[in-house]
Amino acid sequence: MRPVLATDFDFDLPEELIAQRPLAERAASRLLVLERHAAAPLDRRFVDLPTLLRPEDLLVFNDTRVIPARLQGRKPSGGAVEMLLERALEGRQALLHMRASKPLRPGQIVHTAGGDITVLGRDEDLFRVQLPAEAIDFFSRHGTVPLPPYISRDADREDTERYQSVLAKVPGAVAAPTASLHFDAALLERLAAQGVSRTTLTLHVGAGTFQPLRTLKIDEHVMHAERVELPESACEAIARAREAGGRVIAVGTTVVRALEAAASSEVASASSAALRPWRGDTRIFIKPGHPWRVVDALITNFHLPRSTLLMLVSAFAGRERMLAAYAHAVRERYRFFSYGDAMFLERHPAGGEGA
Repeated sequence: MRPVLATDFDFDLPEELIAQRPLAERAASRLLVLERHAAAPLDRRFVDLPTLLRPEDLLVFNDTRVIPARLQGRKPSGGAVEMLLERALEGRQALLHMRASKPLRPGQIVHTAGGDITVLGRDEDLFRVQLPAEAIDFFSRHGTVPLPPYISRDADREDTERYQSVLAKVPGAVAAPTASLHFDAALLERLAAQGVSRTTLTLHVGAGTFQPLRTLKIDEHVMHAERVELPESACEAIARAREAGGRVIAVGTTVVRALEAAASSEVASASSAALRPWRGDTRIFIKPGHPWRVVDALITNFHLPRSTLLMLVSAFAGRERMLAAYAHAVRERYRFFSYGDAMFLERHPAGGEGA
């Protein structure tokens, strides 16, 4: 059997379809619906979401909060250094992406407006550094909003509010869980009045979410690590939804990764229908053939060609069906990526096995 390749998840995307700014209203985006047994997608509006949900259903959100994780600095020689926080560590240490004209070495100092940063060493592609203050506080005071690399402009005041979910609570992400950006207070109230429940977990999204595959064969790719916390309240909400016959609907691929990682962890119960609270790092790579344990439906934005996230949704809804849906979205001029439109996907019975 031929190995699965990154090129199996490619598609042509006109650059003008990449959304550079959010719409005036969060819930004004379009919604491409791919139902469980449907041969073709349906074109809807995000405000139509309540018509797709049932009172027994449960929406699971990621409550991570994006911090101003981008920072500019200078070496003592005057050379510019671009920095992006990947993870806060204990004390005043952190893992950063750092880019300079020449490689940075242990012991080097980088001057910033908030004080000096000392390079301690390397951790794979990241730099371990000592900061002038605790990482979240330091970057919150001196950093800027880290917009994705496909948004070709600098962050401005609008992004401070709009590149953030209305349910964002726990600081630590360097990229937004963008599926949740479509929800506003009015839509959440409509869903609650309809009897649709919601709960939250935390996965701090890292910059690795934008990194392309470095291998042609996808089985050789190693995922970046991200921190997950699945609280008892979320486990209880999922159990109640199951008992009532409702669906567990993940709002975003980060929620999918968190739930499926928790379900496959060594602390998971013997029954795949039950989850236990879990906290830890995950490098889970969800690709076609994944044995689904928790998620029944998914709300997600559109993803980059050849990306691990496109592989995840292909595992969920079937690769050929997903690529056909993306081709439909391009023809219909949907807006792509973080500030773009959304999809509502029901899990395909084949579980993505080349369907």
